[in-house]
Amino acid sequence: MADLTDTVGPAASHGAADVVVGQGQAAAVADVPQGTLPELFLRAADEFDKPDAMLYRTADDWQAISHREIIDRVHRISDALVADGVQRGDRVAVLSENRPEWAMADYALLCMGALNVPIYPSLPPDQIAYPVRHAEIRTAFVSNAVQLAKLLEVRKAWPGLRRIVTFDDVASIEPGVMTLAEFEALGEKDATDDNGFRTRAREARPSNVATLVYTSGTTGTPKGVMLTNANLFTNVNASLAGFQLSPADIALSFLPLSHVLQRLVDYGMFSWGVTIAYVADFDDVGRSFREVRPTLAVSVPRVYEKAYAKVLSVRGLRRRVVLWARQVAIARARALLTGRRPGPVSLRYRIADALVYSKLRDAMGGRIRFFISGGAPLAQHIAEFFFGAGLAIYEGYGLTETSPVTNVNTPAHVRLGTVGRPVPGTAIRIAGDGEILVRGPQVMSGYYEDDAATARVIDDAGWLHTGDIGEIDADGYLRITDRKKELLKTAGGKYIAPQPLENEIKRSRYVTEAVVIGDRRPYPIVVVVPNFDNLLDWANRHGVQSHGPDSLVEDERVVGKLEREVMRRVEGFARFERPKKVVALGRELSLDDGEITPTLKVKRRVVEEHLADRIEALYAEPPPSDRD
Repeated sequence: MADLTDTVGPAASHGAADVVVGQGQAAAVADVPQGTLPELFLRAADEFDKPDAMLYRTADDWQAISHREIIDRVHRISDALVADGVQRGDRVAVLSENRPEWAMADYALLCMGALNVPIYPSLPPDQIAYPVRHAEIRTAFVSNAVQLAKLLEVRKAWPGLRRIVTFDDVASIEPGVMTLAEFEALGEKDATDDNGFRTRAREARPSNVATLVYTSGTTGTPKGVMLTNANLFTNVNASLAGFQLSPADIALSFLPLSHVLQRLVDYGMFSWGVTIAYVADFDDVGRSFREVRPTLAVSVPRVYEKAYAKVLSVRGLRRRVVLWARQVAIARARALLTGRRPGPVSLRYRIADALVYSKLRDAMGGRIRFFISGGAPLAQHIAEFFFGAGLAIYEGYGLTETSPVTNVNTPAHVRLGTVGRPVPGTAIRIAGDGEILVRGPQVMSGYYEDDAATARVIDDAGWLHTGDIGEIDADGYLRITDRKKELLKTAGGKYIAPQPLENEIKRSRYVTEAVVIGDRRPYPIVVVVPNFDNLLDWANRHGVQSHGPDSLVEDERVVGKLEREVMRRVEGFARFERPKKVVALGRELSLDDGEITPTLKVKRRVVEEHLADRIEALYAEPPPSDRD
């Protein structure tokens, strides 16, 4: 059993090149303010004392929870954990959608010294089982009856799970299951001793491991990332300080809190007194924007891509207007970001704003100051459109292993198409093979119970090898070009970076997702998930009869249309990089089947395995002669 009090990872050495240090700060940990998450929580709750620190939706309306209620409940939950036998350093799972109880359970664990092991609520039982067993979970919080059923299924194979606490009042006769209200009652007696609670919370040290976050396992078995109080505390301050947050702001929290990005952002929101509105169901995000009218939100590129596609999905004269407004927005964004005055764009902008941009902003609630994007590269043309339309998206970069932020654009320093400069205290360098290396106070202490895996990614000098390929421009902005492990090598020995190809193909209004296949093959092909609304519209206009998505993509005329769209988009790439054939899917990629992760990243190898017969059939045929 690893000692989770103070953990430092071993390493192997690698050579590297130029170093870029974050925003005028030294890269040494000592130069970055140190602290703990319990300290952050107590200070913010005492300082702001707002009646609406958190918001959540009931069947009828949005309800508020004050800072005073939050600290009282965190106190009771923390004391209940101690009363129930949980000790400092124990691992406790949280399996829940975004809601105030998730955050309160998390703060309670932090304040009594146990480690939160967050688990994605979208995972099936067989994928939940691995972190539960690996981390030796004995206590868990779950949200509702659905999540309880999954965890009870896991418990059949892991009987060490003795206590399950449900946020909802779920009736259960299963042993060891309690509702949160019943569990809090265990801590009510000790909750009268505020000094005892605060004393225990202040025993936390920056070097203590605070959480164990399991990676999504895109390329293999998930690994438990050990993040310390110092990792997360320093990253909160370094990554969000440039955004001028205040208690007047309202943030919408809808990325899974089991994803370290949303969790880190929410720590920051709480730290600056921002009201946090939790969205439990992703399908309710659109309605929540309109009802809550937030001033900021964080998301992954897929959400912005869908919003962009929806804007462009109109037909006829309206589409011509939208396409014109898109060009106006992009021109204005480029003018503003290069320091030029918009000049003659201004009049056109006002017209475009009245016809297009204002409606888009209204759909987001009408008060958005900015968005933050992370988790995967955001296409530059989408970022430029939103920026020009008055909805700035500031893209950042990082990994679970970096708590997660290493780079981010800010209102004062932004270059679209990049992930920004290093945050204060962080050093970035590019290795000889193009891999991005990171060193700073946010780098994990290691992988739980896996020193060998830790040594493979953190070298003797403390550089984390990210597995991403990138480049740094003359002003220190980092651009991500691909994943090192995702590079495809053709049978002819040529290397292909699939991500730029996929991003360009997805610019088509008829394509939702693109997955390039071609490792050890004579040439690449691409798996395409169509935008079925737009494709069906095209089919109707061209006399193609359809009885659903599957029959639609089986029609030769539709496949031909998708092939033309793909080939048109990849014309600017080298001949050996261009996909020669298209596999059109009649469905979305599936989380349940393991084709995408809970953070919407595509598992290329799984997609290729699931479509092996179709892919092999295409490669068995000769490629089109005009594209050889």
